[in-house]
Amino acid sequence: MANSYRNILVTGGAGFIGSNYVRYLLDNYNDVNVTVYDKLTYAGSLDSLADVLDSIRFIKGDITDINLISNVMKGIDAVVNFAAESHVDRSLIDSRPFIRTNVEGVLILIDEARRQGVKRFLQVSTDEVYGDLYYSDKHSIESDVFAPKSPYAASKASAEHLVKSNFHSYDYDVVITRGSNTYGPYQYPEKIIPLFITNAIDNKPLPVYGNGMAVRDYMHVEDHVSGIDKVLRKGKSGEAYNLGAREKVTGIEVAEKILTMMNKPLDLITYVADRPGHDYRYSVDPQKAESIGWKRSWVFNEGLKHTID
Repeated sequence: MANSYRNILVTGGAGFIGSNYVRYLLDNYNDVNVTVYDKLTYAGSLDSLADVLDSIRFIKGDITDINLISNVMKGIDAVVNFAAESHVDRSLIDSRPFIRTNVEGVLILIDEARRQGVKRFLQVSTDEVYGDLYYSDKHSIESDVFAPKSPYAASKASAEHLVKSNFHSYDYDVVITRGSNTYGPYQYPEKIIPLFITNAIDNKPLPVYGNGMAVRDYMHVEDHVSGIDKVLRKGKSGEAYNLGAREKVTGIEVAEKILTMMNKPLDLITYVADRPGHDYRYSVDPQKAESIGWKRSWVFNEGLKHTID
């Protein structure tokens, strides 16, 4: 692949999706210099980069640390920002870390990138900014009005507005990806799929919210990172791009599929009280990303089996 961005700063690069993106860069470009910047919170670990640490520059830090960010940004061609507090349930308990990292941190990052002449800034966002599509068969498109319902989703929507304001106010080159729920190997077991797999291994209950009918469009992490890279290189400045797998899977289906694939009894499924403000359906139309050459490779059953293995 041709590489127009040789020096790439991947913030949050020790997390689940970020570390997979780092690997994607190293696998697909032989002239790339990758700097990973990560706070190493509970959801980020150097273990996820253990096999590539010799091929990257790693810096431990918080994206709200202006002085450190200023030093790290020197000589960078593109920033791909994965750094975020990302768990909805945690945002319902205490939303302040989400505002600090997902809003203030993004503002610090993009201001410094623009000030230092970094060519392009890519903000990794989420389909949750669109809000709940329950009671409809609609698929969210990039021009839809935001309707976030959790503190997490609100913080990501806020970050997008800050990023877009840099395009409109300063003519700065920015692009945004809005990914659907992502799964794959080495994900921290607080999200539904790794939680259910690890619980099943230990014959523990699989907690299903409410009636188990919340629908998600599960996308394999390899597809997600290839989409992010496609948008980095082919996306139109100032634009957002949905990344989704065109799948429709309920929470109860996830539990049943995992237990069946692992030869575990279905009575491990346990229904628990629904979480506050639970969005019952997300679904994005990824046609815009497909129009610049991205396409997903994984279907859910195969990706799930791969992840369990």
